[in-house]
Amino acid sequence: MKSVLLQIDETTVPIRFADNETAMALQKRLPLTMQMKELNGNEKYHYFPFSLPTNPKNVGTVQAGDLMLYGSDCLVLFYESFQTDIKYTRIGWVEPNRLSELLSADTVRVQMSTKQ
Repeated sequence: MKSVLLQIDETTVPIRFADNETAMALQKRLPLTMQMKELNGNEKYHYFPFSLPTNPKNVGTVQAGDLMLYGSDCLVLFYESFQTDIKYTRIGWVEPNRLSELLSADTVRVQMSTKQ
């Protein structure tokens, strides 16, 4: 599996992808640049102009650093942990250190790319 990096402003963190069809399909579309918007004080989201394969599950507790798919086209990066009954398809994880700080603006520019 390729090494993939998530860049938020000038900070780059590695993504650890889940071993599933959704994560593989997203990796095939890299590199991606997106504007992620704030929601609920605990997550950033972006709607893709394409759909990805899904296998939604009730995760119970979302952890800071979880990278999930809501529906078939909405990427969600969580920066706070909380209980939920919403179903998500797991894409992967990023190191949660400093995520709250890095994602503090209402909208942030995020890039996903393979490691050079």
